[in-house]
Amino acid sequence: MDLIWWAVAAAGCLALAGCVGLALLPKESVGPDEFVPLANTQRLTRLPEYVRAARRRTVSAVVAMVTLTIAFAASALVAARPTGLPSWSRANQVATPEDIMVCVGGPLTDPAVSTTLRYFADRVGSFGTERVGLTSANRRVIPLTRDYQYAAAQFAAFAQREGPRPFVAPVSYIDYAASVEDVLAMCLTGFPSFSEPSAQRRSIIYVGPESLPRPGEVAPLFGTDRLRDLAVKADVQVNAITPGSGDGIAADLARGTGGRWFSDAADVDAHLTEIRDHPPQAGSTGESADVRSTETPGIPVLVALLAMAVLWWWPAVMRR
Repeated sequence: MDLIWWAVAAAGCLALAGCVGLALLPKESVGPDEFVPLANTQRLTRLPEYVRAARRRTVSAVVAMVTLTIAFAASALVAARPTGLPSWSRANQVATPEDIMVCVGGPLTDPAVSTTLRYFADRVGSFGTERVGLTSANRRVIPLTRDYQYAAAQFAAFAQREGPRPFVAPVSYIDYAASVEDVLAMCLTGFPSFSEPSAQRRSIIYVGPESLPRPGEVAPLFGTDRLRDLAVKADVQVNAITPGSGDGIAADLARGTGGRWFSDAADVDAHLTEIRDHPPQAGSTGESADVRSTETPGIPVLVALLAMAVLWWWPAVMRR
């Protein structure tokens, strides 16, 4: 057993010791003239009625002292917030974990992108069951992982533009140019078995422009309809922070998949917090887990209540 607030327990012990000390202090001496003389006291104290009354008084005093001491000690223990004692557990349904893919369509020099990377670098360490990944325009920078230390280090390095590898692979094409549709498709394919729903909840957070420049008549690999169908089949919640009018595919997917879209890139931290406060709806895995509280005051509370019940009930017993 351990106590969170040891100072409370120490104060309780000192208070109890003070009460005992006050009770043991010598009383003021009484002069002989103040006593009322009684005759035949020895005969009176030997009477059965007197013996029974004295015994009842002694037993009542002992019971009162013991129960009050137990109740006080148990109450002080509860106030000190004990941990490690036996406790009762309750069965809770286990919620499905979540996969989060951070999807970046802009360069690292974009303030919204660097703010997003710093946001996750600071918060990935507090994740519990989530898997997190990072995808750029043409690279899977961080595959989905629960290695939060590694993920936080990668997010922080790229936020400071100190990543061990290029954030975007330096590849040039003759007849192809990246588009927002293709970037989102690459992010969607970062989920395992992306072509069908999963027991894992899935969400994408896209940060970047509404559209990317495409020279000439170069068409994207993924059209709008195909991308929307892929997102719906994979049951992915798409969220987007794209400065602009909201006519792009990212904002359209956010509206169609229950996500959130923000056009103001000035307060990215607040937008990301809003997105994380509204993740995909949690389902149940069908399994239950025993949940126990960190603090375990149950037994001391029962002991204190039992002691007070005995103290309340004892006079009724003595009258019988």
